Amino acid sequence: MIWTDNLVGHPRMGLIVPKFQSSAVARNRLRRRLREIWRRDIQPHQPAADLVMRARREAYTADFSQLRRQLLDWRRLALGAG
Repeated sequence: MIWTDNLVGHPRMGLIVPKFQSSAVARNRLRRRLREIWRRDIQPHQPAADLVMRARREAYTADFSQLRRQLLDWRRLALGAG
């Protein structure tokens, strides 16, 4: 994940979900999960910055709670957020 400051005054997210020989259903499910974690747990605490997330192959087999825990751990390390 990468984040950079932006000039629009609110956080934005870009999401990259590679195929990794997965079906469209699996890719869309992963996108929905990542967007929901972003909306509920990361966006309200992120500064006005652009964040680009690229899903890894392991994300397809992770359940929602694992994805959420990993993203929250990243947020804590990257932004010092609690």
